[in-house]
Amino acid sequence: MIKSLLDIEIDCLLSAITERYGYDFRNYARASLKRRIQNYLTVSDCNHVSELIPKVLHDKECFAKFLSNMSVTVTEMFRDPLVFKSIREDILPKLKTYSRINVWHAGCATGEEVYSMAILLEEEGLLGRAHIYATDFNAKSLATAKEGIYPAENVQLYTRNYLKAGGKSSFSDYYQANYESAKMKDSLREKITFASHNLISDQVFAEMNLVLCRNVLIYFDKVLQDRVLELFSDSLVSRGFLVLGDKEAIKYSIVKDDFEAVSERLKTYRKVLHV
Repeated sequence: MIKSLLDIEIDCLLSAITERYGYDFRNYARASLKRRIQNYLTVSDCNHVSELIPKVLHDKECFAKFLSNMSVTVTEMFRDPLVFKSIREDILPKLKTYSRINVWHAGCATGEEVYSMAILLEEEGLLGRAHIYATDFNAKSLATAKEGIYPAENVQLYTRNYLKAGGKSSFSDYYQANYESAKMKDSLREKITFASHNLISDQVFAEMNLVLCRNVLIYFDKVLQDRVLELFSDSLVSRGFLVLGDKEAIKYSIVKDDFEAVSERLKTYRKVLHV
């Protein structure tokens, strides 16, 4: 099959980025990849994808903007509240037997769901012996997550989600408000380590009790999905938990025999004990 000129240009661009910076987007879902590259092209001074190659290779600021454009940051506090309710009711009680609880939130974007997880742990009496490792490859998103400051206009939605997720207190207990923003409490932020991590090329986070990666795999092709799911399986302790996004599953993946469903509908899984 003869490739289109656009596909050839995209292949050259992605290969150049992989060689120069180590970010490998070649196994991203092609339709989504094309759309994001073409969107970036409209805000650049280039008419063709091939013109991006020297700019990205020689201008690190240009590459940083390109990298930011490749990252999808769709998130909110307690997004999909029933998932967080299930974590509270079906997963955290199982983790209470551990002296230390390690949580990895991969692809954490701007951090809203990371703080949501910290609130759950606090309300279930587990935050004191827990630590959350929140990672993303988008430096701009990570900077927002580290600050833990969000628009005040979103607080009403966050409060509704919190209550639907089985909140046991008042959501206002967890942030400090001013006229335009809400800053998450330091007691939550102290239990979170934000770090740059590339799911495509970086190594495992060992001895995790719970891994969350929600609506990231949908942007990868099957080969890359399997590679990342294997990374998660290797990162989890025996009988550890995995939470995926609502359009993701492990049923046909390379790790399908490593997990059993806690809730297939909510995409929560537990690593099986092989004997």
